[in-house]
Amino acid sequence: MTFAIIKERKNPPDRRVVFSPQKCQEVSRQFPDANIIVEASSIRIFPDSAYSEAGFKVTEDVSEADVMLGVKEVPIDALIPKKKYFFFSHTIKKQPYNRELLQAILEKKIELYDHEVIVTNKGGRLIGFGRYAGLVGAYNGFRALGLRDDLFTLPKVEVLPDLRAVKAELDAITLPKQLKIALSGTGKVAQGAKEILDHLQIREVTDADYLTQSFDEPVYCRIDVMEYNKRTDGKPGDKYEFYKDPSGYESDFMKYAATTDFFIAGHFYGEGAPYLFTREDAKHPDFKINLVADISCDIDGPVASTVRPSTIANPFYGYDPQTEKETAFDAKQVITVMAVDNLPCELPKDASEGFGDMFLEHVIPAFFNGDADGLLARAQMTTAEGTLTKRFRYLQDYVEGID
Repeated sequence: MTFAIIKERKNPPDRRVVFSPQKCQEVSRQFPDANIIVEASSIRIFPDSAYSEAGFKVTEDVSEADVMLGVKEVPIDALIPKKKYFFFSHTIKKQPYNRELLQAILEKKIELYDHEVIVTNKGGRLIGFGRYAGLVGAYNGFRALGLRDDLFTLPKVEVLPDLRAVKAELDAITLPKQLKIALSGTGKVAQGAKEILDHLQIREVTDADYLTQSFDEPVYCRIDVMEYNKRTDGKPGDKYEFYKDPSGYESDFMKYAATTDFFIAGHFYGEGAPYLFTREDAKHPDFKINLVADISCDIDGPVASTVRPSTIANPFYGYDPQTEKETAFDAKQVITVMAVDNLPCELPKDASEGFGDMFLEHVIPAFFNGDADGLLARAQMTTAEGTLTKRFRYLQDYVEGID
């Protein structure tokens, strides 16, 4: 079986890749029947020469391959009919901007496997860039703090070679005393953000202490869904019940907002769940948060200050709670917002290497063991006959343009 590392064509350019040259060599060693070719690219974080030197063919034409491995959406005119494709399609939530892409995939009888739905038999995600989104998002939050308050100057992550260099920059800064940070979430995104907080040697404290005590050093508190949501009837909450049906819950986030300076949003937000804080909440005199690193980046959603995504080029903006308008990130009496929605792109080498580790561990074996645990079957969205698979038939109205 021949796998192709395809060129990333989406704009803005994405330098990430599924497999580094070294990881390609690991694939070949573990699976001798796996042949890998590489589509030539001038933007990839690993140059074409690195793949050639590692022993892999680099070519402009990869149509001989059976399986195409990419990261971002493939432009319609670059799709090769009757192939297997792996990439983030951003269609599983019926995103309007990619409807034509899914229509074209079906028309070209492509078998699409979306990285986002490569999951265990219990639904847990196996593949993703979440850790790197958390790492870069938390770093960017501190960068905003330093610039806004004229405390220190951190360089952009994109100009640094790797994660080691990112952490070395953090070693040189001094944080203000009495800085209180709330981090939401328990998944890979939040874990990446926590890695930055722990590297800075910021002390983690319990919810009870965070909400009731003052400190003469920076501290942080990590909060999960049952900390910032509560049942409307006053009974004890249950997170598994919440995941199934959040309708009987309301936000309990304001108790954190009243004592937090810097909020790092690393949670997953499910449809129908209460917003963490609304625009009205942000106007309340007790609302103290003045800096938000919204790694989750749900627009006009659970974090009211996130009114739009920001960009790597211009990562910060301000949100004025009183006018509900965007303003300068360093204006007075505003919430400074970092809401970059493609954070792992800033750390392409480390993100690619980490992604490759997961893909080799979980996905490649499925091609050579008969898909023993059903991983490929669960991730396959479209068939070689040009139809949606059973698991994704809920997208049929989306494909047909019915809203």
